[in-house]
Amino acid sequence: MRKAYFPAHPGDPAPLRASVERVVRFEEVDPLGIVWHGRYPSYFEDARVAVGEKYGIGYLDIYRQGVLAPVKKMHIDYHRPLRFSEPFTIEGILHWSEAARLNHEFIIRDRDGHLATSGYTVQMLMDTAENVLLLHPPFMQAFLDRWRAGELP
Repeated sequence: MRKAYFPAHPGDPAPLRASVERVVRFEEVDPLGIVWHGRYPSYFEDARVAVGEKYGIGYLDIYRQGVLAPVKKMHIDYHRPLRFSEPFTIEGILHWSEAARLNHEFIIRDRDGHLATSGYTVQMLMDTAENVLLLHPPFMQAFLDRWRAGELP
């Protein structure tokens, strides 16, 4: 069993999830015929965008509020390779955080549903002058209040 990247605490709302279906493209494989390890951050990004769009906190939604969300930390665990033309699923999971940050976990499964890759990113929140935000901006606090109240799909 894999260790949780972001352990839940009592009272935390359930994580928010979205999935993306993809097929490995020829340009994504290395000479061994498997997905090159440097492609996985792009796969994570596909799921991160899906989560943001589903819940109204996509990059443009955040930017329109005068906030940036750069990746501060990324971690990837490779479990089994994906191969050219293989369909796969990327699940993005947004975990609750009291801090002004976004904790995303990613699970990539191969065509048979086996775990291929997992990992996470931590995004900090900054204003457009690149000052780190220590408190949630009002739009983000409103999002967190809806999440905690169970009002998100």
